Amino acid sequence: MSDTLITAYSAALNAMDRTGPRTLHPLAAMLGDDSLADGTALLAHLRAAGPEDALRQQFAHALAGWDQVATDAAWAAGTASNTAERRNAVIEALTLDPATQDLFADRFPYAAAATPIVIADDWEEWRTQQRRHDRDFYWTHYRKFLLDKGWDPDAVAGLDLATEEVVRRLSDPTRVKAYQAKGLVVGYVQSGKTANFTGVIAKAVDAGYRLVIVLTGTTNMLRAQTQRRLDMELLGRENLELEISPHDTKGHEYQDDPDWDADRFIRHGGRPSDAGYPDVRRLSTHAWDYRRLRTGFSALEYQRHDRTKRLFEPVNLFTSDARLVVAKKNKTVLQDLVADLGRISDRLGEVPVLIIDDESDQASVNTTSPKKWKDDSRERTAINRLIGQLLTMMPRAQYVGYTATPYANVFVDPADVEDIFPRDFLISLPRPVGYMGAEDFHDFDTDIPLDQRSYAESQERRHVCLLSEEPQDDELRTALDMYVLTGAVKLHRQRLGHASYRHHTMLVHEAMGRESHREAAAAINRMWETSDYHSPAGLRRLRHVYENDILPVSQTTAPDLPTPANFDDLRPDIGAAISRISPPDRDAGPVIVVNSDPDLERQQESLDFDRRSIWRILVGGNKLARGFTVEGLTVTYYRRATSQVDTLMQMGRWFGFRPKYRDLVRIYTTKELHSMFAAACRDEEFLRAELRRYAQPVDGVPQITPKQIPPLIAQHRPDLRPTGRNKMWNARLVERSSPGEPMEPVAYPYPDTAPNLTMANNELWEPVLAAADQVVKFKTVRITRVNETSVTQAAGTDYDARIATLGHPQMLRILDKLSWNGDDTFKPELAWLRSLRADQLNRWVVIFPFQSSGKSTAQKILGHGPFSIFQRAWTSSKGSLRAVSESRHRNAANRIAGLSTPVPDPTADGLHGPATGALIMYPAVRDKDEFDGGPVPDNRITMAFHLVTPMSTMPLNGKLIKWQTRNSSDPTAVVVDVPQ
Repeated sequence: MSDTLITAYSAALNAMDRTGPRTLHPLAAMLGDDSLADGTALLAHLRAAGPEDALRQQFAHALAGWDQVATDAAWAAGTASNTAERRNAVIEALTLDPATQDLFADRFPYAAAATPIVIADDWEEWRTQQRRHDRDFYWTHYRKFLLDKGWDPDAVAGLDLATEEVVRRLSDPTRVKAYQAKGLVVGYVQSGKTANFTGVIAKAVDAGYRLVIVLTGTTNMLRAQTQRRLDMELLGRENLELEISPHDTKGHEYQDDPDWDADRFIRHGGRPSDAGYPDVRRLSTHAWDYRRLRTGFSALEYQRHDRTKRLFEPVNLFTSDARLVVAKKNKTVLQDLVADLGRISDRLGEVPVLIIDDESDQASVNTTSPKKWKDDSRERTAINRLIGQLLTMMPRAQYVGYTATPYANVFVDPADVEDIFPRDFLISLPRPVGYMGAEDFHDFDTDIPLDQRSYAESQERRHVCLLSEEPQDDELRTALDMYVLTGAVKLHRQRLGHASYRHHTMLVHEAMGRESHREAAAAINRMWETSDYHSPAGLRRLRHVYENDILPVSQTTAPDLPTPANFDDLRPDIGAAISRISPPDRDAGPVIVVNSDPDLERQQESLDFDRRSIWRILVGGNKLARGFTVEGLTVTYYRRATSQVDTLMQMGRWFGFRPKYRDLVRIYTTKELHSMFAAACRDEEFLRAELRRYAQPVDGVPQITPKQIPPLIAQHRPDLRPTGRNKMWNARLVERSSPGEPMEPVAYPYPDTAPNLTMANNELWEPVLAAADQVVKFKTVRITRVNETSVTQAAGTDYDARIATLGHPQMLRILDKLSWNGDDTFKPELAWLRSLRADQLNRWVVIFPFQSSGKSTAQKILGHGPFSIFQRAWTSSKGSLRAVSESRHRNAANRIAGLSTPVPDPTADGLHGPATGALIMYPAVRDKDEFDGGPVPDNRITMAFHLVTPMSTMPLNGKLIKWQTRNSSDPTAVVVDVPQ
């Protein structure tokens, strides 16, 4: 009965893959036998089935897919994707009895998965459900591969949805008139972008794309890693075996690969062409990048079933094989590819081509200064010029860039037809479940001192260890001890059967130069040799780190995983970890240096996460800073600074998925670098929030197209640019409205070096200081983390504050004259504030909070007050404050502005009125102790503020931005202005 049941219900679900959900039990009975008609057999089977049961997994995947699919089919009853209403529509279409409905709700709970954010220009819809299902060979197999690999069905369904958003915006490969679409997919660093573009390639090949070119980063390591991933998860055993000689079945590149021997490469159940689908032939291999086809040029020839018709016509397209090139972004490699394609240029116009540009903000963007351009001609960097040649010579080529840091891409001139501006679509992928990103290493919106935060509520206490600004040997040794201990905990858990850890790595990233890497490697090897891990002194050191860091963190955040309560119980695993980390060659040491030094190339070849189990300490720079996945990374020692957000975020190799060892992840870095990552994280989340906001159409029309993305780029620190200056010449934001959103500029003049500017700013605020003669009490709030989400709660206490009220014109006169440490600081917001009518904003309530310790710490400012003086840290460059406001004060400001918050505040509510904004003032100084307890001079106080506007400031037409951008397509009007 069980085999019949599984076969029948599996076939029923397969049939519904094309039709959508239908009455379940009668269909299964028709495909099996009458005993299945009432559903009791399925109910019994699923009640007894464990999570690994194949039919249970198939039901989970089918339900997740129907939850997420965008469709106007009758069964969906007009419900939106990812809603409870959609799940109810699915259950109703399946016609399930109440008992089975209850079981489904328990075993297959509805998940309101995050969906991609899509900003797109008009396009021609061609991906009908019928076309999707008629040809879905590679996608179906890839989807099954991921499920068999252990992916959550909801995650696979989300991947299906996200990849479909990309593929449907490419040109129809059978389209008679050629069209090139250019788009950009934005993910998170180390978040699974490769899985997304692998799915896009699978669907594209199914749809008819016959040449796929994947441009990886600039290193052989990343290119080889990408090639193997596609070989294993997409091409599969049957396509690869086409290259194996029948006389030498072992003579191929994966003959010593453990995954090949273990049959983990995807299988298609036979050669694809035997089933009427395209074979995929490689023009690059795991070992070799693309090379000139001096012989065997037929590899680029496409067979046409009907020679009287063109290749892109269905009769030829669907009977021809596909080609795959995985090439690094290297001038010589791409020149060879362009040269070979040029030899068949007369036929390239018929070939549907997909170009995937991984890390598309690296090397691909033209960074040649316009000052070097000749008349009527652009000078281009080599890689940009070669990509442009590929797009020019292949009119049916579709370009899709992938990156986690899109800043350089969106500043490209949108009118440059040879460049890679994402003119057609920009898709922001949702944060994946189980992902550790920048925000998981910071405590935003909390004012509790770090040492007073609990491990349960503090990301920083769990994962971040702050270093001195200057390197100290004892700090590096502590990081090394942490690496040994976390390896031991992994082995302990593995020994008890709770997880399996193939790799365990530590990353040391301090500087760029090769010599610095050699010195760091030598120092770590010496430290390893003198670590004395088996001596009483070494064990005392390990015990201290374990009992004061690892144990309390793991017991609090990973109680379901075994972590020995007694350090002595871990000692056997410590010995085993040391043995794994120590190589057989005692002279080599546990360190692998990863850089471009040819003398170290042989050592780097051992860094093969696919063929070997790697338990090593990696020292490197750029070669490890972008794209390349460092498997098993648990401990990072990071000191390298940069002045660009995209570079900084790409260095975050500690971002990614850490199954069964998230609690063990540690990063050792300086306070300044940690602050820089916090600012970069805020820039990143600002972009995503703005994309989400502007993706909503107004009156059925998109608020913006991809050409208008540059205004959505924020810069939270003036010394940390979004990207290189040579990539930012095409756009400038002139106005941004933020109804109901906070504004908190930080780039004030530094008082120690610009006391006159500081004093001039303070004098502008004197009328407000003088008017703040009323003291009131507001409710204090606190921000806590509940299920990884920030929640505002009442703290049960009050705080005193002085308040002043002034009109909007008076406030504008102050804001207009303030001096800033940055030419564009606060200008777009100020331009918007100036444009508001009196019925939108006519009144401001200014709050001067007192410190929680009371008014005794306050002093007069410019003869008024007293007011509390707050201590605020500056960036190392002294270009800006690191932060201004405190979350405990923002609740009152929000309620004064009429915004809804979880914590009522009668005083704040009483101050609210029509068209009223709120501003919190923080008279700030870098170090109060510098003044020996006496008053701070007026010219050393920075009057910093946080303001929020009411929702009445929303533009009547719903549009929220006004921007300017240089667009070379209109030379008579260099500035394009989009009116409000």
